[in-house]
Amino acid sequence: MDKINVEHMLAIEEPFIKAPLEQLKRIVRQAQKQAEREASQVSAALGSLAKSSGDMDGEEADAALGGLISRLGTLKRKLAEAKHEEAQLIRRSKQRAADLGELSGFESAGQAEFQRWSRARLDRVLIDYMLRTGNVNTAQKLAAANGLEHFADSSLFALVMATERELRDQHSCHGALQWCGENRSALRKLDSALEFELRLQEFVELARAGQTAAAIAYAKRHLTAWAPAQMPRIQRAMALLAFAPATTCAPYRAMFDEARWVQLAQAFRAVVFRLYSLPPQPLLHLLLQTGLSALKTPACVAADAAERNRNCPVCQTDTLGRLAQGLPLSHHVNSSLVCRISGDKMDENNPPMRLPNGYVYSLGALSDMAAKHGKIRCPRTDQIFSLSDAKKLFIS
Repeated sequence: MDKINVEHMLAIEEPFIKAPLEQLKRIVRQAQKQAEREASQVSAALGSLAKSSGDMDGEEADAALGGLISRLGTLKRKLAEAKHEEAQLIRRSKQRAADLGELSGFESAGQAEFQRWSRARLDRVLIDYMLRTGNVNTAQKLAAANGLEHFADSSLFALVMATERELRDQHSCHGALQWCGENRSALRKLDSALEFELRLQEFVELARAGQTAAAIAYAKRHLTAWAPAQMPRIQRAMALLAFAPATTCAPYRAMFDEARWVQLAQAFRAVVFRLYSLPPQPLLHLLLQTGLSALKTPACVAADAAERNRNCPVCQTDTLGRLAQGLPLSHHVNSSLVCRISGDKMDENNPPMRLPNGYVYSLGALSDMAAKHGKIRCPRTDQIFSLSDAKKLFIS
């Protein structure tokens, strides 16, 4: 019976359950802060209006009260939208928890119910991969076709993609800075300097445009607050004003480099993933690497490509082998002999056969070759032999 390691699977699925909960926490805090801020401002405005009521006529008082009522109406609408989004995230969290809860009811990996659950899991892993790689429409179609909309964090990835495009293609920090403003307290807990990097880039763009006075004013307003932690970089930024964009001085050439926009896009994605407890790698890569690590042997990384097994996914350096490059070698108590020609395992039913030149292949592969061509050709040396020249090996 193939027993399911529920604890191991739940550990891998931790981001799946935490992502909507983190989004819910953000929305609740933002709604609470917005309500407190608006209530405080309206209360202060009412107090001011009450004090000056004797100096105002009826029309002015009505206009002032109308403005406050309009502000409260806008607040009510925003809070209703937040409440609707909160309800969706709560429902999504419950659905995900119920999905993972099914694992405890499966007895073996061979159960039809577990196969169905695994298929749905594969679909959501593919959806996660598509969302991360920018294939949002395809991911949404797959989710809709299989009823997995509640398993897809489409809105979160749509925000990431839109902000990345704005940074990378439009060279604008507007959306990223707005997001930083909404999540400033959370970024402070993460000890993230993303907002400083964005502010620094806006300063660099002013310097690039030759707007020295505007750059100095911008630095006074937005960079000085970061002085305790970023003073050396602020000083270098101010020195940047003395250099032209085409400078050959390495530190300042790097600051003017357009590649910084790509770095900012990558940094934004990394911070968002940290904030919402998402792994930097797609779950598809993590699951594949789990399997690849069990297959990786010294032969997979041999300098001689001829030593690699053509049926081993780790040995395919142009495809899955790339994912396995940084993985450790697996620990195998017992070794297996694999035929270089067929890729099949050599055992008592398919014994290893030694050719006169010293190379070893399986009996099945050599027999097939002899049946087709009458002779055996060693794929490594191109030497020709008869099947009778091969000697059976006995491995102890």
